[in-house]
Amino acid sequence: MSLPDLAELVALRGPARGLSLHAHRPALALLQGSHRSAQRGRGLEFEEVRPYAPGDDARTIDWRVTARRGRPHTKLFREERERPVWLLADLHPGLYFGSRRQLKSALLLRAAALLAWVAVLGGDRLGALIAGGQSQPRIFPPRGREAGVLPVLEALVEAQPQAPGVPDADSLNALLAGLRPLLQPGSLVLVLSDFSALDARTESALAALSAHSDCRLLGLSDPLERNGLPSGLYRAGLPGRLWWLDGARSQDAWQEKWAARQQRLDALARRLALPLTHLDTADAVAESLPPLLRETAWAA
Repeated sequence: MSLPDLAELVALRGPARGLSLHAHRPALALLQGSHRSAQRGRGLEFEEVRPYAPGDDARTIDWRVTARRGRPHTKLFREERERPVWLLADLHPGLYFGSRRQLKSALLLRAAALLAWVAVLGGDRLGALIAGGQSQPRIFPPRGREAGVLPVLEALVEAQPQAPGVPDADSLNALLAGLRPLLQPGSLVLVLSDFSALDARTESALAALSAHSDCRLLGLSDPLERNGLPSGLYRAGLPGRLWWLDGARSQDAWQEKWAARQQRLDALARRLALPLTHLDTADAVAESLPPLLRETAWAA
């Protein structure tokens, strides 16, 4: 399996055209629990007040104008097109794994690149935090147009693991902690991870971020992780730490452990009303992500 290079990530600008992170009801919020609007905080800018009409959201009623004029009035907002969009790339060494089309690390790079292009082509400013084995995440403050995208793509290519390694149990928490002091209310946060090290600190950090921003989760997985080994004997592990596995005998325990991990992530997404999208190494990103990002998808 080949590793993505900069030329491939730049070329994803083409499939990103016509896609949007500002859809009225973003299809990135797949059928997983509650759906949070992409428009909140600084993502909306006040435009005018007009008389209330049936069907208007009661939460937008301007009570001061209503009291002054003696009839209900509602506030109108327009979407602020230059909101900060943050990519959090949990590119830990354990992502050097894949049994189908691509490694999980390659899937992350391709998804992050496509989302980055969608953001800047839609008028947003792109920022990123990238974990890749270094002690601290690399931080890229939000910038618009190609000036915001190209340095992030270059850093993703440099940070991708080059060989199998032990998953970093703290990389995602470090990303979330690093973003918190940088985050402006109303920002969009896209978290790309396999969530293999999800713990109480992760849940607490996501709850804090999502309180003032639009936060969406993109979970990476591989069919072999979900289904377990087929029947047969296999030698598995890391260099210097290999052991034999019996596919048939290990399958039940394997699938049970995977189901528990997935249920915890799904429950977290539902509890915090975070849209959760599952990305699979068996799918080409340029084919699987665009249908989820079309402006018309899920439109009311």
